[in-house]
Amino acid sequence: MAASEGPLKGVKVLDLSRILAGPTSTQLLGDLGATVIKIENPATGGDDTRQWGPPYVEDADGNRSDLSAYFMSSNRNKKSVALDIATPEGQAEIRRLASHADILIENFKPGGLAKYGLDYATLSQEFPDLVYCSISGYGQTGPNASKPGYDLMAQGYGGIMSLTGDPQGAPMKVGVGIADVMCGMYATVGILAALRHRDLTGEGQQIDLALVDAQIAWLINEGVNYLTSGNVPQRRGNGHPNIVPYDVYETSDGHVILAVGNDSQFQRFCGFIGHPELAEDARFATNPARLEHRDALNAILRPAVQTLDTRAVIDGLEALKVPVGPVQTLDQVFDTDQVAARQMQIDLQAAPGPVQLIGNPLHLSRTPVTYRSAPPVCGADTQAVLSAENPFDD
Repeated sequence: MAASEGPLKGVKVLDLSRILAGPTSTQLLGDLGATVIKIENPATGGDDTRQWGPPYVEDADGNRSDLSAYFMSSNRNKKSVALDIATPEGQAEIRRLASHADILIENFKPGGLAKYGLDYATLSQEFPDLVYCSISGYGQTGPNASKPGYDLMAQGYGGIMSLTGDPQGAPMKVGVGIADVMCGMYATVGILAALRHRDLTGEGQQIDLALVDAQIAWLINEGVNYLTSGNVPQRRGNGHPNIVPYDVYETSDGHVILAVGNDSQFQRFCGFIGHPELAEDARFATNPARLEHRDALNAILRPAVQTLDTRAVIDGLEALKVPVGPVQTLDQVFDTDQVAARQMQIDLQAAPGPVQLIGNPLHLSRTPVTYRSAPPVCGADTQAVLSAENPFDD
């Protein structure tokens, strides 16, 4: 297929978002073929994350660019336009761009764009078919609507930090900005649903999405565990709230992950570690019993696994079809044949030089994702976009 094609070819996205949640969504739309114009404030040097480094991409002479690794993680397949929306000229350009766009996405504080006449209530009067996605910390309504939203705050307020970390330690955030990333994923789903509605009816709409709402939504089983039982879940480190053994176990030379999901797997596992009697013990024979006696079981399992080396555990349990896996560092991850086979590392040519990025995990059999352009330097496309009769022309 031609490089410019994709399932969303012809869809036009005006991106007024920054940091991670909105850019994650618009990068995904861009990977699927949409044309994305990213608006950046020239007075601040563009998207905040351009300054969130090191590391940065350097040119052949060793000069630092504004392409930080953080920025590049969510900004490929986009055109960058440097535009100050606080000026009448900037506002006029946004309205012109919106007149051509199918989708507008923004993450200003609720009401923050109203003073510029770029809020949904204003733009929808002129462009009733516009799909307008608003991302904020707490949403457009509610007592916390005016508060700023950051990933760490969302993880704290939404409860995931209370479930993460060592049982005896402090609450712990997830190692990446997962509240932002998942909010971006929900935004993409909402945008595509609203686009489908627009295509059927001609009617646009606003998507009101909050970081905290999204984070609460992906509490998943632990959230419903609480709602069902009334018991507040506690941190269990790497342990699973509903399955035992499902945890990280120390070996003689490292660590392995064991994910024993049913009783027959548990029987085979017990035989492998030399304790077949555990599968017959009433305390451990079924998963509900193992949950009740988690500590007593782990007091036996951990010393047994610790006598074995990592490779022996993985090879032995894989042969027995008991779920097991390694705990890899990122150098090990990106050196695997699996990453190469699935194209989860990609190489692109940015303005300062070559860059390596993480690939898109979607593998569509008829309309695959495309990587048409590397993350842009700030304002790289300003003149071309603002001087074009149709600014979304590729």
